[in-house]
Amino acid sequence: MKVEIFSDVVCPWCYIGHVRFARAAESFRAKGGTIEVTMRPYQLDPGASAEGEPLIPALERKFGPGARQMTERVKAAAEGEGLEMDYDRAVSANTFEAHRLIEVATGQGLGKEMAERLFRAYFTEGANVADAGVLSRLAAEAGVEDTGEGAGQVREHLGRAGSLGISGVPFFLFEGQFAVSGAQPEDVFAAAIDEVAARTGQTPITQLAAPADGCDDDGYCAV
Repeated sequence: MKVEIFSDVVCPWCYIGHVRFARAAESFRAKGGTIEVTMRPYQLDPGASAEGEPLIPALERKFGPGARQMTERVKAAAEGEGLEMDYDRAVSANTFEAHRLIEVATGQGLGKEMAERLFRAYFTEGANVADAGVLSRLAAEAGVEDTGEGAGQVREHLGRAGSLGISGVPFFLFEGQFAVSGAQPEDVFAAAIDEVAARTGQTPITQLAAPADGCDDDGYCAV
């Protein structure tokens, strides 16, 4: 099963949704299913500066004095998933280069790992995810070799998000035709995965009993 996750690394619900979906996907794999997850870019604020600025003042300009209360609600939800979000340290910044790095990482089989490292850097460590030096360090920590490529692909994916009518993230696209929006609870993601598997003939075989003595493909038989 192929799943594309459209998200932005400065979106708290994307981080939360990413973790919830990952658990549901792992449960499906444990049942014998396979899921190939690909991270796709989305920019909540494409006009944000690469210089970066403290996040709280930026949020207060946009949402007014209720911004702090909003962040507290999100922090509480994140804590319930074992995630730490330090809004007082967070830096508002343009995410295009971060998405470019994820695109490069995807080509190296490390897209999810790179996205997770960027989420943590932004929400927990107060890193400017538009800063070239920061991105270089994070790439190295994730085992990614930044080739400097990927900008064109990111623009293409951003355009595709628009053509799909995506106006908010996270957005989970299954097999290019089934969608789930938002940071749903884990059981909702699990049900969605099972439904897509059933609709596309990918439902894993259900084991009705624990494996017993038998023979394997190599010709070995338990004695």
